[in-house]
Amino acid sequence: MAETKWVALSVGGSLLNDGKPNAKMASSLAKIFMQTKMRLAIVVGGGKEAREAADAQRKMGKSEFYADMAGIKVTHKNADALRQALGKEAGKKIFSDFEGAAKASHTQKYVIMGGTIPGITTDADACLLAEAIGAKQLVNLSKTAIYSGDPSKNKNAKKFSRLKYSQLISLATKGDKRKAGTHFVFDLLACSLISRSKIKAHFVDGRNSSDVKNAILGKKHNGTVVG
Repeated sequence: MAETKWVALSVGGSLLNDGKPNAKMASSLAKIFMQTKMRLAIVVGGGKEAREAADAQRKMGKSEFYADMAGIKVTHKNADALRQALGKEAGKKIFSDFEGAAKASHTQKYVIMGGTIPGITTDADACLLAEAIGAKQLVNLSKTAIYSGDPSKNKNAKKFSRLKYSQLISLATKGDKRKAGTHFVFDLLACSLISRSKIKAHFVDGRNSSDVKNAILGKKHNGTVVG
């Protein structure tokens, strides 16, 4: 089983928790994941609740370390909700360390994690998990593909269907603020990780079931492919 091809996924927390847990979306994503019949290494983000938790720490005068820790706790809750939706093949727990997750990949079809340590995004965590288990494909599920700007604020923002690693790094450089709950395409550490290990990355709208399935299977989709 260890030699079986794995696909890593970074599931945006906003899909599973946009202020409150979305059990329906967790169930929907789990169904799609199972339909692909692929072995999946999944890292789940925090979403709106994590951003609010981080902001609450800042308002109390706490440092970014504690803002990160508050957000990480929410990612664990979201990850466990997805684990439960996937059933027994996702094991009995989520993982908070890469070695434990890699070891579980020998016996489980699905390996699920939340955030790990302060200062590292769940996107970067997903890239590290991909490296740990030898996955050469990563699928980022959020609410968008990659654009030249924020499409919700700029109607002229261009959607990219294909990018080189260097181009993704350039885009990430403009928006990576290294603060819990801030938004950017894909942070610099994550970009560097997929570049150094030549991991092909797919960015698709997690609400589009056909795109999610096609991206996991390495087929054509309406999002962005990097690498």
